[in-house]
Amino acid sequence: MIKLTLLHPLQSIPVRSWIFEDEQVVRIGRSTENHVVLFSAVVSRRHIELRRSGITWELINLGTNGTYLDGKPIAKVPVVDGLIVHLARSGPKIQINVGPDQSSVQLGPSRVKPRDELAIHAPSGGAPLSTIPVPDQKEVGTSRDEEELTEAENTPHYSEEEY
Repeated sequence: MIKLTLLHPLQSIPVRSWIFEDEQVVRIGRSTENHVVLFSAVVSRRHIELRRSGITWELINLGTNGTYLDGKPIAKVPVVDGLIVHLARSGPKIQINVGPDQSSVQLGPSRVKPRDELAIHAPSGGAPLSTIPVPDQKEVGTSRDEEELTEAENTPHYSEEEY
């Protein structure tokens, strides 16, 4: 079993997780053909591949912008429980947990089939993630009530007697 957890870029708290029980290869990237799809300008279509060999896993970088472990670029590394990698220098952080004990990250897991079409949206231009995406995102803006407030309504008025 392997569990992948997308971490918030600033607080390193879990945003989303995926569990794969029987896969031999798990692919992460921007392409919808991957097992985990991350929409970010710095993530390659096929960014990393995790390969199982017996009970161990190996991470292979396929991304043009690289994959980083402790700030250093990697090409291929054995996966150890709790490993955290960056997809590109300023891209998403993924924590990898292997083995039967998945209790190190407390987030409701999403059990997925190969080619899960759910995706995480990240801002383009290499900026780090700053919001947690939600399903059926709606346009963000001010409400009509907020737009109708005038500066006078927002500015408290005090009489000289109140001082």
